[in-house]
Amino acid sequence: MPDQRYDVRPGTDAAMAGKQAECDGGGAIAGTRFAGRQEFTGTLTGEYVDHGEPPWRWYLLTDLTAKPEGYAEDTVWCEQGSLYVVDEGRSRA
Repeated sequence: MPDQRYDVRPGTDAAMAGKQAECDGGGAIAGTRFAGRQEFTGTLTGEYVDHGEPPWRWYLLTDLTAKPEGYAEDTVWCEQGSLYVVDEGRSRA
């Protein structure tokens, strides 16, 4: 099978910038073959990246106030379907 690469299209959604949001996803559990739930809370920058067609959108969450133990970064990319805007009563982004 040929190496298939997807177009990456960055952008900015000003309506999302500055909103508080929660993001959940999964991550590897160290030393195992299993994954566990990871939760993040922070501020949306409004920056996003679309991958492929149809677009698969990821938003940048920064200034993290909640993150998994041992997660060293202060930012995370969150898939749109796993993102909940707190400012709007936990509605999906």
